[in-house]
Amino acid sequence: MALPLLPGASRHRNIGKEKFHKSQHWGYCNNVAMLVGEGKPGIGGEPLPGQKLKSTYSMFPEGMGSDAPAWVAFDKQVLSFDAYFEEEVPDKNQELYRIRHCKIYFYLEDDTIQVIEPQVKNSGITQGTIVRRHRIPLPPPHEDQFYTIDHFNISIEVILYARKYKIIDCDQFTKNFLRKMGVRLNPPTGRPDDPYTKERQKILDSMKPLRPYERIDTLKQFLDHDGHVLRFFCVWDDPESMFHDPRELVLHYYLSDDTIDIKEIIPVNSGRDAVPLFLRRDKLPKYAPTGLYPPGTITSRTVLNVLGKLGHYILDNRKTGAVHQEFYRDSDLKIGAVINVWGRKIILCDCDEFTKEYYRTKYGIEDFTPVPFKAPPPPKSEKMLPPYTGFGSEEDSLCSCMGLLPKPPQKDFKKFMEKDRSGMESNILRFLAKLVTDSPIDKDRKFIISYFLSDDTISVFEHTQQNTGILGGKFLERGRIKKPGQELFKSEPSEYFNAQNLFVGARVCFHGHNFFLVDADEYTFNYMEKHANEFSVADIGVILKKLKDITELRSREIRQVFAATDPEHTKVIEYEPFRDLIVSITDGVFSEHEIRTLGRYYSVREEYEMDLHFLLAVAQEQLKKNNFENFEQLSAVLIYNDREKYGVLPHETCRTICKSFKLPLAGDDLRALLTMFEDDHKQVEYKKLVDGLNWRKNQIPAFQTIKDPLK
Repeated sequence: MALPLLPGASRHRNIGKEKFHKSQHWGYCNNVAMLVGEGKPGIGGEPLPGQKLKSTYSMFPEGMGSDAPAWVAFDKQVLSFDAYFEEEVPDKNQELYRIRHCKIYFYLEDDTIQVIEPQVKNSGITQGTIVRRHRIPLPPPHEDQFYTIDHFNISIEVILYARKYKIIDCDQFTKNFLRKMGVRLNPPTGRPDDPYTKERQKILDSMKPLRPYERIDTLKQFLDHDGHVLRFFCVWDDPESMFHDPRELVLHYYLSDDTIDIKEIIPVNSGRDAVPLFLRRDKLPKYAPTGLYPPGTITSRTVLNVLGKLGHYILDNRKTGAVHQEFYRDSDLKIGAVINVWGRKIILCDCDEFTKEYYRTKYGIEDFTPVPFKAPPPPKSEKMLPPYTGFGSEEDSLCSCMGLLPKPPQKDFKKFMEKDRSGMESNILRFLAKLVTDSPIDKDRKFIISYFLSDDTISVFEHTQQNTGILGGKFLERGRIKKPGQELFKSEPSEYFNAQNLFVGARVCFHGHNFFLVDADEYTFNYMEKHANEFSVADIGVILKKLKDITELRSREIRQVFAATDPEHTKVIEYEPFRDLIVSITDGVFSEHEIRTLGRYYSVREEYEMDLHFLLAVAQEQLKKNNFENFEQLSAVLIYNDREKYGVLPHETCRTICKSFKLPLAGDDLRALLTMFEDDHKQVEYKKLVDGLNWRKNQIPAFQTIKDPLK
């Protein structure tokens, strides 16, 4: 909405903007003699003789509007006037003057004016900005004043630097603003035409031919469908070929100009010459019943002989006897249609997805069943591989049969990246095993079988035992192990042990040595239970379903056994009675690993606090091994950081100070120790901590913890 002229804004524009007049006189300002403008009143504020004081307010009272400055109140508000001026042309006899139309912009924020002439194509006149934006003074004799909003209206003339501009109209915003300023607008006047331009237009119109030229506008079709191409898969049964084999073609229909090109798909080793295009891009005419038209029959225009033998011809407006050539359009192309390409019958068999969507949208076609044109491929003969020769690995020997240039066997790099050691995840399954033998010497031998998930390799280490006469250490080098009972020289690849073949209670044979897996570490149990979909012996759902089918008729007997094992009704029994019960019920159907998974699922571990003496004993042992004796300095630093002298410090502060002294303790052990010495407010009693760690004065003998049985 247009705003009225503000009082403050008017004062802001009028004060200090007048030029000095030649009748200016001297005065004093801050005890300095200087020229004073003619607008300054005399003593007592009375005007001097002959002096006309200018009003510093607008036509609105001072209380109306806002006191904001003009550059804020009228920011980005411009009045636009349509005007023209006459320019004399003394050097040409074809025109005496020239009418030039322009735009006058009045900027309300600072009373600046700009005049711009719109550019006209091929005018031969330098057009654009006629008067740059600035404040324009009034014509003489008022050149000491500037144009304001009061000097503009419709159907008036304004003189800008000796050039007279006739204002003929303005835009709607300007009209609303002037009405709110109290200006009565004059009616708009018409825009006069330039006489020379009008005369030139008459000459050009008279030079236009009266012949009925046809104008075919293809720009819209090009802009709408540029880059849109319909693709059809075609076949041409060449009757002149020696073997009458079908020729596969690809037809492209360009929607931008209705042209068609065809490319042939040449099979490998077909013996045909590779040509770039079967049909170059052009409009494809429909084959006429009478054959091809002779040259000159089809023309863009027709003429009439009006004088017979005299041979006077005129252009035929109605194109009497003209021959119209029909071309293939998109409506003529569909699956199953036969088109005539310069005498060759080509069948459209299929199309791509864009073409289907185009016909579905434009023509509503839904049936795009392809036409079969290819004979079914002959069955591939099974490739028989030669048997393994025994040299190198089977995979390496197989690669030498795949090509003339043998390549090394490819490893499963993705599996290696997913299952390789990462942080605390070792991705190694470890089992405790014993030899299955009747030898009294080998019965007590213990082995650690490690299965590496990253590459499915297995290594075996023997546990060193004293006074057995057997050296421990590496028993079997890491590598993939074949399952026993397979033929050595055969064409099929051999089967190797995988992770599913190893579980507690399994019997495996590694190169003639029979092992019985008796236990596994905690990581192995957790990994197999976490990936239960890969290990059926660790899937509690499968185990419970199998157990339910077996024990459905013996539920009463199971309750009696549980009651006899738990006479105190604690609803908790030891693992060994539970295992014996499951073995007796299942009659050996369950493996040891499945029983262990069932027991772990329903196990109850009693929560117990970490023994403080055990933690201190372990910490002192580590400090003693590393010869750490700076306990007095550690205590001094802790006391210094205790500003309040309460004898306690925050957990993180104590941890940071201990790290600065490079205590040879693991992060988890140090955190547990600090937690043990915390009070009710989670503050660490550092004096007790240092006394407990001081192995010189308060040595604590190390002892082993007692592992609670599984319940």
